[in-house]
Amino acid sequence: MELFSNQPGDEGLPGRPRMMAMLAVMTTVTMAVFDGSMVNIALPNIARALDVSASDAVWVANGYLLAAAMTLAIFAALATRLGFRQIFVFGLSLFTLASAGCALSTSLEMLVLMRILQGIGGAAVLSISPAILRSVFPTRLLGRILGLNAFLIATSTAIAPLLGGTLLSTLGWEWLFAVNLPLGIVALWLSLRVLPGEKATHPKPFDYAGAFLSALLLGALIVAADSFTKSGGIAQAVAYSLTALLAGAAFIWRERRAAQPLLPLTLFASARFSLAALTSLISFIGQGITFVALPFLFQNVYGYSAFASALLFTPWPVGIMLAAPRAGRLADKYSPALIATTGLGVFAAGLILLALLPAHAQAWDIGLRSLVCGIGFGIFQSPNNREMMANASRENSGYASGILAIMRTFGQCLGAAIVGIVLAIYGNAASFESQAITLNLWLAAGTTLLAVGLSGLRTRQLQQQNS
Repeated sequence: MELFSNQPGDEGLPGRPRMMAMLAVMTTVTMAVFDGSMVNIALPNIARALDVSASDAVWVANGYLLAAAMTLAIFAALATRLGFRQIFVFGLSLFTLASAGCALSTSLEMLVLMRILQGIGGAAVLSISPAILRSVFPTRLLGRILGLNAFLIATSTAIAPLLGGTLLSTLGWEWLFAVNLPLGIVALWLSLRVLPGEKATHPKPFDYAGAFLSALLLGALIVAADSFTKSGGIAQAVAYSLTALLAGAAFIWRERRAAQPLLPLTLFASARFSLAALTSLISFIGQGITFVALPFLFQNVYGYSAFASALLFTPWPVGIMLAAPRAGRLADKYSPALIATTGLGVFAAGLILLALLPAHAQAWDIGLRSLVCGIGFGIFQSPNNREMMANASRENSGYASGILAIMRTFGQCLGAAIVGIVLAIYGNAASFESQAITLNLWLAAGTTLLAVGLSGLRTRQLQQQNS
């Protein structure tokens, strides 16, 4: 297989260790994707089992998200100082042990605490997974391995609701966490055997002030986005937004003056890197809006069951599975920016098709339009990720990987917040819900068209450079 072939001048690991390192990373990614997708559908069961309200049970999901968001940049910086393997093994070990703690939890407080620890472990591994792939694979194969990684995430996303529903109906919610134990043990064994273990050649002092400000910035943004969706939460949302704004300004001021910054702002000196990062953020906002709005459309407007709604989602990840590996291979030969922009155009067209769904849409019609979205996003994602990683030096690949994870996390969070705000504006009346969902889908399409325009700037830059 070409992914594991060796050619003169190849960077990274040779064939067999490269394959085992890939398995370690991808097993961990699968575990994290399963965990996020399955836990969300289990919240009603967890609320009943622990005898708590639905709003309290939401913190089982929010605790993980908040902890991950606040520590993503910190772990990306630590990885460049301590080494990718050390941070990856720490995060994987913590995630696996916290999964056992989640499965053994007997109260909401214990479960939320374990989920916070899971979020910290998840941030450690997910913030540097693309950087590890960059370090073990040669540049000539970077697009292909990132495409395969996107394929794996899409496959896991498609399978997770069905697997989660099966575990919930047969064994109970605890097994959604227990299933991580065998996967975690296998991934940890592989990681210790094959991941490169060298530390940074020139250890740097850690930027504690930058770490505090980044955690405050990212945490305040998450809580502000959540507060905007709650009735009467506007004042709280504004307060958290101002906190995030001040923390962001202080963070930039600090990073420009720090001798060893937490996040080198010189990364953004590359216009191609900056545009790829911004395009990623905006595209994930569009995806986040759609992923939250569609369940309301399927269940509350069209009347499908929760299980049928999960099946209606399947064409989306199937589209990514079909497109992402091929797009990754093309990105190794042709302009990643052009391929990513084309994919965003297809994605925007699919979102417009979803926004134009008739009042009584058939399942095949919904599935076909969702498939177009998945194909478009699959064409976009791996070339855009390649563009980000390839336009950062290998020494800065850990930082670039963390920025990629931050763009994805905050794009999805902001998308979810937009849906909540629109639904709150329209109120709880069933007669308005369909209009609110349609508006959300149009907002997703408009956001994605903005991303198309930003991504297109990269292709113009390339044309100017080549002329």
